[in-house]
Amino acid sequence: QVQLVESGGGLVQAGGSLRLSCAVSGRTFSRYFMGWFRQASGKEREFVAGITWTSSTYYADSVKDRFTISRDNAKNTVYLQLNSLKPEDTAVYYCAADTGPPYGPLQSRRSYDYWGQGTQITVSS
Repeated sequence: QVQLVESGGGLVQAGGSLRLSCAVSGRTFSRYFMGWFRQASGKEREFVAGITWTSSTYYADSVKDRFTISRDNAKNTVYLQLNSLKPEDTAVYYCAADTGPPYGPLQSRRSYDYWGQGTQITVSS
């Protein structure tokens, strides 16, 4: 069983920054594909960013050049650095693990086997 625990959410003004962390249990974290998703109130959960076990990254167009995903395999942790935040970034942010193989597309919710409980980010204008 793999457990994921997000932290780092909160309230921030537009233009500000936050860094989310996701601590992952599991002995083979270094081989997991990891993703960040978000779900705004009344909307479907959407892909934000993903990182492969070789640290290749992929971003949704809406966050490209503002958000950065990274991983520290020694700490079993994946991060999401959020810069230049906008009110439309307000959502619950979830991290997810694709333990593979085979691995699915990073941007697809169905690729992921395990999910965290989510952390709220609210961006005020």
